[in-house]
Amino acid sequence: MNKHRRWTIGTCAAAALLAAPFLVPSAAPFAAATAQAQSARHAKGSHAKNAPAPPVAAAQPIKLPPRIPFTAAEQVAAAIPGIPDARFWADSTSDFNAALPPQPGPWLILSTGGADGAFGAGLLNGLTAAGNRPDYAVVTGVSTGALMAPFAFAGPRYDDALRAAYTKISAADIFEVGGTGESFVDSWPLKDLIAKEITPALLADIAAQHKRGRRLFIVTTNLDAERSVVWNMGAIAAHGGNAALNLFRGVMLASGSIPGAFPPVLIDVEANGKRFQEMHVDGGVGGQFFVAPPALLDSTSGYRIPATQLYIVVNSALIRDFQVVERSTPAILTQTVGTAVRVDLRLMLDRTYVAAKNSGVGFNVATIPVGFNAPSRGPFDPDYMKALFQVGYDQGKGANAFSNELPPYPGKSVTDPSDNANPGATK
Repeated sequence: MNKHRRWTIGTCAAAALLAAPFLVPSAAPFAAATAQAQSARHAKGSHAKNAPAPPVAAAQPIKLPPRIPFTAAEQVAAAIPGIPDARFWADSTSDFNAALPPQPGPWLILSTGGADGAFGAGLLNGLTAAGNRPDYAVVTGVSTGALMAPFAFAGPRYDDALRAAYTKISAADIFEVGGTGESFVDSWPLKDLIAKEITPALLADIAAQHKRGRRLFIVTTNLDAERSVVWNMGAIAAHGGNAALNLFRGVMLASGSIPGAFPPVLIDVEANGKRFQEMHVDGGVGGQFFVAPPALLDSTSGYRIPATQLYIVVNSALIRDFQVVERSTPAILTQTVGTAVRVDLRLMLDRTYVAAKNSGVGFNVATIPVGFNAPSRGPFDPDYMKALFQVGYDQGKGANAFSNELPPYPGKSVTDPSDNANPGATK
């Protein structure tokens, strides 16, 4: 049993979990880090033993400008100015089918997982090293999967950038502690990092692949409509110019913006001559990965996925994480939501497995090995991410990068008392 808590990007959102119960773990480490820093500052500045702490002024609420109101009908008609083919609703089967590539091929599906995205980044690098990485006809990404998807789509020439993104960053590159009025932390460092990595040259390469017939889809959640949105990132890139580049970057930021933890991203749209802004947050609110609209994955739909193979990379541990939970709201929410995410992942994998079998499509899934237990000192610990990247790399380079069966549920273990509820019973 791993005594060290595995932190993911969701560990920053304790209170946010109250509103988004299917997103990934809470904000306790940020609150704790802030408290520890304040304690250290007080101790350093105090010369008297047991000196009282200085009074802390009550934080004033941050007032944000009101949003332009709009109707449900205007939301349905809303489009990106100048880029009408930028996106479609994730539950629209007709729009989904219209956006697909003209020819079938292998699809790469990248899941949520925060810092655990280091596994997927390593896996892709390992597949390249082994010469086993195809040109995926479709690449989809949600949350951390969205952050790696453009590099995966653009091809092996961006493997070094993908490696750096998951082995050379720390929490300071992702967020800054301090409320914004919309969130507990500020994600301006992540916004700057995305701006640095998503260059005009990368956008040009993605546009070229889109014109070849390949497709790159990233998912966000439109909070106003309470619907998932699929962004056709290749189509956006193909439009070129600063507007397309800024939208591309904004969508990536939105797909990883856990509501309540990180600020939402406001995206400019237009409907019937009226301009307003939609509020977009983490795509993981609507599901841990994206293959097709839910109705098409229904076991009774009869839909045949137009792919030759499905390759699903699960950037999140599926094993149980036993620990005695503290009697605190953040700890309870963290453990509860972490459990819910694992359940959601398994249910989505099962549904996709059945859909693949019904479609005659190969099902392949890569997951973090059960034996991986490197310690993590907190969110986005570089040493932890390097270790996980290496595990992914070795798996990708090996003969068994993917399994064609569903990940097994945890088996019996002497460290798991639930598997031995009554060890003294007579059979």
